[in-house]
Amino acid sequence: MKKLLLPGKTLATAKTTMLPLDVPFLPDPAYVQFLNTQKAALHSVHFSLFLPAIPDGRHRPQAGSGFAALAAALKKLKGPKKYALLNSRFHHPRLYGDRTLLAELAERLNMLHAEGCLDGIVFVDFYLLQALSDHAPELARALEAVPGVNCMLDSLERISACCEAIGRSNFRLPAKLNLDRSLNRRPEALRNLSQECRRHFPGVKLTLLANEGCLAHCPFKLSHDAQIAFANLGPAANGTFAANRDLGCIRVLSENPEQFFKSPFIRPEDQGQYEGVADAIKLCGRTLGPAFLMRAVKAYADGRYDGNLLDLLDTLEWLVPTLYVDNAALPDDFYRQLTKCDRQCARCRFCKELLAGHGRSLPLSLPDFRKK
Repeated sequence: MKKLLLPGKTLATAKTTMLPLDVPFLPDPAYVQFLNTQKAALHSVHFSLFLPAIPDGRHRPQAGSGFAALAAALKKLKGPKKYALLNSRFHHPRLYGDRTLLAELAERLNMLHAEGCLDGIVFVDFYLLQALSDHAPELARALEAVPGVNCMLDSLERISACCEAIGRSNFRLPAKLNLDRSLNRRPEALRNLSQECRRHFPGVKLTLLANEGCLAHCPFKLSHDAQIAFANLGPAANGTFAANRDLGCIRVLSENPEQFFKSPFIRPEDQGQYEGVADAIKLCGRTLGPAFLMRAVKAYADGRYDGNLLDLLDTLEWLVPTLYVDNAALPDDFYRQLTKCDRQCARCRFCKELLAGHGRSLPLSLPDFRKK
């Protein structure tokens, strides 16, 4: 692991290690062109199949997105590995026996694989994994099955159980593992698990999710994932924003915005802290569109960002218009201080003082709809 920055040494002059990136892929021409300029920084991309009956782990994509556009766009990106997202928390049990739907899913995966545009799937629902494996065993044997980040792989026991389940299917074992987000702020636990994975799963890449922005060990997480999956089963994808605003994480952060510092995100400047224990950085935010993704990918590829830290974090876009946190001005010991946090907020003012010293409220403004 890279040594901590010395006192007085600024992030601007310190050497930052940039890890390869696993980034969302959208069939947007400008974004595809941008990714082609960043290929040296990319390990892999992941994407929705735009299949309404078998959604992924986010709300259904907006109208206008489609599989044909996805397939055409993927052909224009050469180099990075490519993974289809089948990472909804759960599906209706009838799906597992619905040969029509499974055939439609297998057809899309087959088409992408035949074009050299698919290396594997990212999944969370092991029932779906086995059902697809039984339905299309030859296809399964050609694809990796990668447990999604919401499998919360935080121990060797959990990783081994997931890999054993994949091994019982026809799918190939994963070439990468998305470790649990909480490990980003638990360096000793991460280091120990990394060493165990190197020993038991040699050659498998370890990936850390960097820019989610959720609450630390979010108590709403499982319910929120289930609500998204449940909404996607209906005739329309009803958002979960209102529940979070009134009862959940948005309410917490609205009342105590400094709590976001405890979120296990990784700043672009702190990637070097994970050198040797992780192999790639995973970025999220595909529902926020290509402009957000281009900004985030460039920041992590460059290893620095001179702007509002919230501009890089998925799930906090609602806070961006009212709060500015100067990322470049954050102290050199940011990583060290946040990773030694004991979660005893009632007797600690570090996050409050950090926000007071490096954040500012923004005046209320309305978007200029004349530009649209």
